[in-house]
Amino acid sequence: MKILAIDGNSIINRAFYGIRLLSNKKGVFTNALTGFFNIYLKLLKEESPDGVAVAFDLKAPTFRHKKYDGYKAGRKGMPDELAAQMPYLKEILTAMGIKIIEVEGFEADDILGTIAEISEENSADCTILTGDRDSFQLVSDKVKVHLASTKADLIYTPAAIQEQYGVSPKQMIEVKALMGDASDNIPGVAGIGEKTALSLIQKYGSVDKIYEDIQGLDVSAGVKTKLENGKASAYLSRELAVICRDVPIEKELSAYRPSKPDVEKLSAILTELEMFALLKKLDIKAGAVDKTHEKAVEPPMLSGGFDVIFDGGKLLRCDGKTAELV
Repeated sequence: MKILAIDGNSIINRAFYGIRLLSNKKGVFTNALTGFFNIYLKLLKEESPDGVAVAFDLKAPTFRHKKYDGYKAGRKGMPDELAAQMPYLKEILTAMGIKIIEVEGFEADDILGTIAEISEENSADCTILTGDRDSFQLVSDKVKVHLASTKADLIYTPAAIQEQYGVSPKQMIEVKALMGDASDNIPGVAGIGEKTALSLIQKYGSVDKIYEDIQGLDVSAGVKTKLENGKASAYLSRELAVICRDVPIEKELSAYRPSKPDVEKLSAILTELEMFALLKKLDIKAGAVDKTHEKAVEPPMLSGGFDVIFDGGKLLRCDGKTAELV
């Protein structure tokens, strides 16, 4: 069995910033939705998974916030133009028969980690679709990360991570413990950046090994002092960096097989949003349109691969309904 696990927040956020603002006649924004489903349908065709799950964060504090008050402090809120598209995303996914998972107290990454764990336990292949590198620690012989990028999507296997970073997937946790993560406000060790953190883990293997004999480390006096002063922060950061792999979700992989799509509902939603290119890709006819808009000129819609849009492709054809980028 093959499972596709999607980081919903990460992908729609990347889609939002990757495509210029689009909206229907009523002013409802659709650019993030367009990008999300371009990415999803492209990967669906490539992977042909048996099961699909989309994980989302909730606003409620997680166990990490309880461990560290500063976790994700200072992060900017979601733009209104993106927030307005989130309910539509979940409504469309549900109508498509795709499983949505949200669990209070946990992040989307933890849900992805649990699906990865379940997949490994059942000898199933799992592809994680995300826009950030937090999930690299989950990579294994059965789990790969498909990283959506602004230029070209990248596939991460254990060999790919070893080649790029010189460490194993699980050692990425140790690296983050030392270097921290500004986006999540994980402190790490003050003054230790990615290059030094990678060098230390490549040489000593783990935070534990580093602190077992810190005086015997083959490092400069300055790095040694930073490590000594930042020991407590390193261990706290490692706790925050570890993805939970035991979130209380459905443990049977068969639960993630898509159910029969609600074609009538999909037609109504996508017609309302004037996402005609997506209707065409799904081979669904548009629903009834309000007669007051019959003579209105429909705005051009962007379609095509999300990676192409990111690469700044040129507009080649516009027939009044769709605009194709290549």
